[in-house]
Amino acid sequence: MTGLIKSTDRPVPNLSTEQKAALNRKGNQFFNEGDVDSARRIFITTGYSDGLSRVGDFFLEKGSDLDALKMYWLAHNRRKADPLIKKIAIIIETTLLD
Repeated sequence: MTGLIKSTDRPVPNLSTEQKAALNRKGNQFFNEGDVDSARRIFITTGYSDGLSRVGDFFLEKGSDLDALKMYWLAHNRRKADPLIKKIAIIIETTLLD
């Protein structure tokens, strides 16, 4: 499954705890204001798993399963990623058998 998900999206390793906290607060502000793309970029930069999962939930509600899966995967949220992986596998299997 990792072939469909860019594995280069990693948190910036040299951010201090204070920098991450400040960026995550800004990301939460963006998310709450509806600027999900800016929030997503910040949460990817900091590796903030709760924020990434919330962005994944947003994408899932919009019907963007692959975008949601990417966010859950980056958040290491297997509880939410696994059902999407199974769903996508069924779609691929059905497509190949038709």
